[in-house]
Amino acid sequence: MAALREGDRIHNYLLEARVGAGSFGEVWRARHHVFGEVVAVKVPTDPQYVRNLQREGVVVHGLRHPNIVRAIDLDPYADPPYLIMEYIDGPSLRTVIDEHRGRIPIPAAVVVMRSVLNALGAAHSQGVVHRDLKPANILLEHPVSDIATIQEQAVKVTDFGLGYIGGLTKQAMMQSASIMADQAGSISGTLAYMSPEQREGGPIDARSDLYACGIVLFEMLTGERPQGTELPSSLRKEVPPFLDEVVGRSYTRLDRRFASAPEMAAALSPTAQRVSGPPPAPVRRFSPGATSLCPSCDRPVHRDDQFCIHCGVQLVASVAKCAACGAFAHPNDRFCIFCGKDLGLLA
Repeated sequence: MAALREGDRIHNYLLEARVGAGSFGEVWRARHHVFGEVVAVKVPTDPQYVRNLQREGVVVHGLRHPNIVRAIDLDPYADPPYLIMEYIDGPSLRTVIDEHRGRIPIPAAVVVMRSVLNALGAAHSQGVVHRDLKPANILLEHPVSDIATIQEQAVKVTDFGLGYIGGLTKQAMMQSASIMADQAGSISGTLAYMSPEQREGGPIDARSDLYACGIVLFEMLTGERPQGTELPSSLRKEVPPFLDEVVGRSYTRLDRRFASAPEMAAALSPTAQRVSGPPPAPVRRFSPGATSLCPSCDRPVHRDDQFCIHCGVQLVASVAKCAACGAFAHPNDRFCIFCGKDLGLLA
């Protein structure tokens, strides 16, 4: 296929500017040649992605919700094949997080996550699991500088391209990744938000998307992704207890997550915020050098464990970390097993 250029015509739309490109193809801002309607046109540059484009168009066309980017037209048999979608004139949540350095106003973070959950609830009700939720796939019709005033209708979830794809391959991860990232970064970025069952190639359901929501919420509040059973308030003290509870119930093993997107959204409602209690305090074990029971699940834990291997609850008041690379360190280790730094010298 010949390279696309400004002024080329795709169906009834004239290409104005390329707004994204990656291994799967390109995304252009385009305008209807008569009505002037502005849209986004996604064009695969490799024939192997035509089927994925078709699948994405079919999935999104059936999802009619104000928080989901709308599909307008699709022709996988045209030359070139194309998917025409609603154009969102605003930044991705990835851009907002990066520019605010993890200090997005707490009420705004709640609005964004409730909107995302509303979109996912609509998709899940039709049997569609997103499977690739991350900040790059959440678009905002709102200025970055004024994020504190964002409303729910300004949040749009996009890139449902994995909605019906069974089994996650390297090729699928590359295709689904952020269009502005390089191939290696795309795979890494996608993996960072995957649930454990998705990484392992096992069966997944709507709760896999909720796991990703927990990571996204943590990142909006702190600018970092969670490690272990870390809660947002451990990095940002003004985070209220109810948000710690929501993160803790989403970024956890499958059987402990929220059962549905509406249930998680309800936990972010004003009513839930008022009745929320403080999170349970980390608990030290009974005596050094002795095996004890986890205070949460009442199952045996080793004397050197910082987290329960059964339920994931934090067992110590202060978690040992390597100051050089941020990885969790064994309390008795002298050197970090990840970066090799001397933990004694870094303390």
